Amino acid sequence: MDLRGLWKSLKPYCAMVFLQFGFAGMFIISVASMKQGMSHYVLVVYRNAVAAAVIAPFALWFERKVRPKMTFSTFLKIMAMGLLEPVLDQNFYYMGTNNTNASFASALYNVLPAMTFVNAILLGMEKVHIKRRRSQAKVAGTIVTVVGALLMILYKGPFVEFFWNKGRTRHESDSSGTNARHWLMGVFMLLFSCFCWSAFFLVQSHTLKSYPAELSLTTLICIMGSAQSGAVA
Repeated sequence: MDLRGLWKSLKPYCAMVFLQFGFAGMFIISVASMKQGMSHYVLVVYRNAVAAAVIAPFALWFERKVRPKMTFSTFLKIMAMGLLEPVLDQNFYYMGTNNTNASFASALYNVLPAMTFVNAILLGMEKVHIKRRRSQAKVAGTIVTVVGALLMILYKGPFVEFFWNKGRTRHESDSSGTNARHWLMGVFMLLFSCFCWSAFFLVQSHTLKSYPAELSLTTLICIMGSAQSGAVA
C-alpha cells in the first residue's frame, strides 16, 4: 500500500482523535465561561452561532458543486438534529455537570459508544454476527462501558487527601448527604444527554445518505440549533 492509500485509510481515525482534542478544548472554555457567571442556555446559543459562522465559508466553497438539493424530509431531519444535540444534549450535559462534577461527567460520557451501539441494534441499523471478531469486540466493549458507568454511579469511594486540599475533605464528607439528591439528578441528566447525543448520531448517519455534504449539513445543524436554543434561552 502506498502512502496515499495508507493516509486515506487512516484519515477517519485521525479525524476522530483530532475531534477528541477539540472536545477537550471546548469543555475547558465552557467551564471557564460558566465559572464567570455565563448561563449555559446562552452559552449553547453562542457556541452554535460561532460554529456556524466558522464552518459556513468552508461549506460554501468546498461543497458548492456537490451540495444536493434540500428536501422537506431533509429539513425535518436537520430540525430534529438541532433539537437533539445543541438544545437537549448540550443543556442537559451542562446541568448534569453542575449537579455532579466535571471529572465525573467526562468519565460517564464514555458510555456514549455503547448506548449508540445498542440503539443502532434496536433500530436495525447495526447487525451483530456473534461469530465474527468485530462483533465480539463491539459486544465486549459495550459490556465493559456499561459496567464501568454503573460502577461510577453506584460506588463513591473515599476521599484522597493531598496537601492542597487538606482539611476540606471532612467538610465535603459531612455535606455529602444533602448533595446526594442533586448528584443523582445530575447522573440522570448526563445519561439523558448521552441518549440524545446517541440519537443525534443515528439521525445524522441516516441523513448523510440522502444529503452527503458534511460541511453544509454541519452548518445547517448549527444554525438550526442556535435558533432553537435561542428560543429556549
